[in-house]
Amino acid sequence: MGLDQYAYMEKDGEQIAITDWRKHNRLQGWMEELWNDKGRPNAETKDNPMGDFNCVPLPLNADDIDNLEEAIENFDLPETGGFFFGSDSYFWNNEDDEPYPENDYYYKETDLDFIKQAREALEKGYKVFYNCWY
Repeated sequence: MGLDQYAYMEKDGEQIAITDWRKHNRLQGWMEELWNDKGRPNAETKDNPMGDFNCVPLPLNADDIDNLEEAIENFDLPETGGFFFGSDSYFWNNEDDEPYPENDYYYKETDLDFIKQAREALEKGYKVFYNCWY
């Protein structure tokens, strides 16, 4: 068990995976803040009877992607905890157990790749979503 996160694009009923993360709790916190700011879209569905930010597709637009990139580049994703969320994702070690430098973190490359792919998807007329399960 744990926090599993996904980003995908959708057009004409077809979903295409963009990327996924495992226990990137700071990204989860940023997305949950955005979800709240957007008025908690899709909050209560059959997959999410409690109405929390779990198994809830969050639509992302170009402004959201720009704001996320700024938070990533400024090392400004919010510290976020949860029972299934793991250790602080800014301070995870790499696979060789060597710490990342202060201006970097384990998921930064994946996060920036997601930004690039999300922008390309939006430009091609796809809708972009973030979702999580824990």
